[in-house]
Amino acid sequence: MALRRALSAAGRRWAQRLCSVARGDTIFAVSSGHGRCGVAVIRTSGPGSRGALRSLTGRPELPPPRVLALRRIRDPTTAEPLDRGLVVWFPGPHSFTGEDCAELHLHGGPAVVSGVLRALGGLPGLRPAEPGEFTRRAFRRGKLDLTAAEGLGDLIRAETEAQRRQALRQMEGELGRLYQRWSDTLTQALAHLEAYIDFSEDDNVEEEVLSQVDATVRALEQEIGSHLQDGRRGELLRGGVRAVIAGPPNVGKSSLLNLLCQRPAAIVSPVAGTTRDVVEVALNIGGYPLVLSDTAGLRDATDPVEQEGVSRARDRLRQADLVLAVLDAAAVPAEPAGLGAALGSLLPPAAPPCILVLNKADLLQGGGGTLRDACARGDPLPPATLLSCRTGEGLDHLLELLARQLAQLCGDPLAGSPSLTQSRHSLHLGDCVAALARYDRERRRDLGLAAERLRLARRHLGRITGHVGAEDVLDIIFRDFCVGK
Repeated sequence: MALRRALSAAGRRWAQRLCSVARGDTIFAVSSGHGRCGVAVIRTSGPGSRGALRSLTGRPELPPPRVLALRRIRDPTTAEPLDRGLVVWFPGPHSFTGEDCAELHLHGGPAVVSGVLRALGGLPGLRPAEPGEFTRRAFRRGKLDLTAAEGLGDLIRAETEAQRRQALRQMEGELGRLYQRWSDTLTQALAHLEAYIDFSEDDNVEEEVLSQVDATVRALEQEIGSHLQDGRRGELLRGGVRAVIAGPPNVGKSSLLNLLCQRPAAIVSPVAGTTRDVVEVALNIGGYPLVLSDTAGLRDATDPVEQEGVSRARDRLRQADLVLAVLDAAAVPAEPAGLGAALGSLLPPAAPPCILVLNKADLLQGGGGTLRDACARGDPLPPATLLSCRTGEGLDHLLELLARQLAQLCGDPLAGSPSLTQSRHSLHLGDCVAALARYDRERRRDLGLAAERLRLARRHLGRITGHVGAEDVLDIIFRDFCVGK
């Protein structure tokens, strides 16, 4: 019942939005972000943009398209001056949304912005925009597909250089063009197959057409399958690599978290078992996003609260993309075999990639030469480093190891084919590959069923770009956009 009510409510919201578009509503919003700033940009989109710009500037003539013009902005009702700023006119379809658009570049004080927004809200046919509504209108008018819209949203939220590069590449249409090429290939194969079904008995279509379709489908199945097996690089880069600091109690896990984020994010105490809950911080390491979690020390605890903390730590370990395993450098064996055994007692089976951090290096006698040699030797150990959270010695080497691991996990966002960035892409591509795999089985029994498999595969590709069945995903995609975008 709850699901039915939710779907009904979603349907009503969609009906309202479609009706508002049909009526020709004009929307407006601050598109430069909120808060006091030097310049604020207010954007309008819709058929009323022309009249709104004339009303606020008090001039019948509009500035030349896409040319900044200095104008005094007035309240159309009272003729009170609100500000003096720059205005830009974007006649459709040559605008971001494809509709008539206008922008007002104003002084960014809250009183100025709120005054202009009130003036716009008082004009007939204008209303405040919903989150993501400008981009939604651009999608509706074919200015960008869903993958480009997702790339735009990711670009707005990008916090690291690598995220920016990936998002910009997707926003500019590379991922959409890749999926469209696959869709076009499927369309051609389907057309040839249907021609063979309809006309082969009349000898108008040669037998080798069917072999060409088979080869095309096999090649496409292999190409999409390889695209899916990218180690979730694009998704990791988009959402951040989830790394967990794990180790026994009192080895300096919380100190390591504080050292990496350069602030006292976690409580540090000489008492074992201080950390009970998971402490999480977001970091930028070498241009890659890292979501780092400090967890409770791993041991057989007797206190019920600590037991819950250890349980949560083990859960995070199982979900992690990367582990920073911390051991006490003064308490571990110096030879690789002993280090490997100590590390193995911490990590779960099929553990994710790991960096071994031997903390408290400042307490080692003679500089820890043997341990340094073991760390430098590598195999069978993972990348390892000596570190002193007290003095900071070894931090640069740890950051190098982290950046290297993140680059391996996320890849170069500018190299090769664009990466998958959304779980919905993976879902539809997986269904597409499954349909292509069943084509071969159906083809031996019934060419009509085989053709239906190609239609289904093409439908799944179309759902990614929004060319097929976009309605059920638009709310999900645009709900995290800021108002004014």
